Amino acid sequence: MSTPKSFERVARDYDALRGGMDRGRQSAGAVAPRLVPGGPTLEVGVGTGAVAAGLVERGHTVYGVDISPSMLRQAGERIGGRLACADARALPCRDEAFANVVCVHVLHLVGDMGAALAEARRVLRAGGRLVAVHGDPFADDDPMVAALERLAPLRPERPDAPGRLAEAAAAVGFRVVEQGPDAAYVQATSPEQLATSLDKRVPPYLWEVTDDDWHGLVVPVIEALRALPEPERPREQVWRSWLTVLST
Repeated sequence: MSTPKSFERVARDYDALRGGMDRGRQSAGAVAPRLVPGGPTLEVGVGTGAVAAGLVERGHTVYGVDISPSMLRQAGERIGGRLACADARALPCRDEAFANVVCVHVLHLVGDMGAALAEARRVLRAGGRLVAVHGDPFADDDPMVAALERLAPLRPERPDAPGRLAEAAAAVGFRVVEQGPDAAYVQATSPEQLATSLDKRVPPYLWEVTDDDWHGLVVPVIEALRALPEPERPREQVWRSWLTVLST
């Protein structure tokens, strides 16, 4: 078991560098058709509330938990007070309280994915669903994607890869209803925005990078991004992630 990762240190910049409500609405659009009707939804790792707010706009009642107080303050501005500062491995919720649990790009950060899945299973009603967007996002090759690939040695193996998630879910009593690379979002990002995200160490894999790796691997990528033609001009990219639906 490892320590869960909190975005507290980058909360102020998170939305500006990660797509904000536009990306949240797109993620909500992928998640919403997979939810079962007739009950509340809990988003684990609610962050700034962008996905939760997108689901609220679609008529869902959404509660959220996160371990970052600063992220939760921003979420509160979007979905109100249905929030708690809590660990995914110890949810402050009664058994069978929710019809759905949603996890969007969070299962690799919780410290113990199996324990988080067991907690999600506990708070779900019979017939409830966990909908997860997970795994390494991927996009068609372009100069910005190619630059990011140079950082691959710094990215740890993902515990939330599709097969590993399915195996861990089965171990706590879930069955897989659906799994595929079906969570897509379109984002217009400039090389300068991406360089700034790296420079501010927004991606979790950069939080504990050594000085040697920072100067030997990360700084050259930042410089390469800023050297691209028209670095301030946004480039539209389509990113995809894995989407898994689990049922109790």
